[in-house]
Amino acid sequence: MSDEWLNDIHFDDQGLVPAIAQDADSGRVLMVGWMNREAATETVRTGKATYYSRSRARLWRKGEESGHVQQVREVQLDCDGDVLILKVSQAGGIACHTGRASCFYRSLENDRWVDKEPVLKDPKEIYGHE
Repeated sequence: MSDEWLNDIHFDDQGLVPAIAQDADSGRVLMVGWMNREAATETVRTGKATYYSRSRARLWRKGEESGHVQQVREVQLDCDGDVLILKVSQAGGIACHTGRASCFYRSLENDRWVDKEPVLKDPKEIYGHE
């Protein structure tokens, strides 16, 4: 497979592009991560979401510790070429390291953030150290 498609992605000055993981069936946004060229290439090659962890300064294969792998069904690029959307099937129904279905579980109500979704699995059970 040619990697010419990478040339249409406008990576920032750190070599990264935001990647939004969206449930392929419901359309719900599950999480946002970052990808460099290597992560994007591995994602397309394997069909499993791979991100670049800025805090660890290395590739992060979603689910490598938790088992909550994201099987990629489609990759989309926005009109400016600077944001990716990954339409995924989320293994285990948990995308967030807090044990929730989505990283977007808080809503602003009366100037306060309110948790709107339950923890589906205790992070200590998932990771053993949270």
